Amino acid sequence: MIKFSLITVCFNSASTITDTIESVRLQTYENYEYIIIDGGSIDGTSNIVDRYNDSIDYFVSEPDRGLYDAINKGIAVATGDVIGILNSDDFYSSPFILEQIASAFNADDSLQSVIGNINFITSGAFFSRYYSSKFWRPSFFKLGIMPPHPSFYCRREVFSKFGNYRTDFLIAADFELLLRFLYSRKVTYKYLPLDMVSMRPGGISNRGISSFLTISREMVSAARLNSLATNYFFVSLRVLFKLSELRFSF
Repeated sequence: MIKFSLITVCFNSASTITDTIESVRLQTYENYEYIIIDGGSIDGTSNIVDRYNDSIDYFVSEPDRGLYDAINKGIAVATGDVIGILNSDDFYSSPFILEQIASAFNADDSLQSVIGNINFITSGAFFSRYYSSKFWRPSFFKLGIMPPHPSFYCRREVFSKFGNYRTDFLIAADFELLLRFLYSRKVTYKYLPLDMVSMRPGGISNRGISSFLTISREMVSAARLNSLATNYFFVSLRVLFKLSELRFSF
């Protein structure tokens, strides 16, 4: 029976982390450990986490060297068979997500990872974004397109074998890790037609032109590290892919 290690990293997330924790508590699949790594919040995040002490297996609040350093801290203390990342402004889309992911791993001992779909929720907007992995292929990395990171669940042994998140990337360490695993190291994956996570827009990768240029530069660097030929023009085409994911509300 698969055991999950669920990792949430946070910093000053008092306005959203309750939804995140509650969505974990509501999961019907109970064989998991829940790890929260806080970067030393000063907005009351730690007080909220403390209220859920009976539902959290490991919690630390201390300065870190950024998002990916915090995730690596969580991986270092994880003991589960499969690792999943649930960001502190995201939440599971239903109580049955872990149950369905576990079924995929339990049905195939050779399966190393799964990918799925996520929803971006934007209150009061005329459009939303639906990010699906249905047609994704490893060749899409050339265009800067990766599976939605919050839908990526991977066996812990893969991290042990091929390494964790690179902390020398400011924004695109998730892109580099997925590229390394799924393209360079040929880690096996299965697409699950499952809306796994509801995700609030924002984050360090969506902060204007400066972030766009930084992540583009880091994507090209990640490709070079993993022997994938691409360039700035190709990775910039991911914008067209994102536009195709928009759903307009009337």
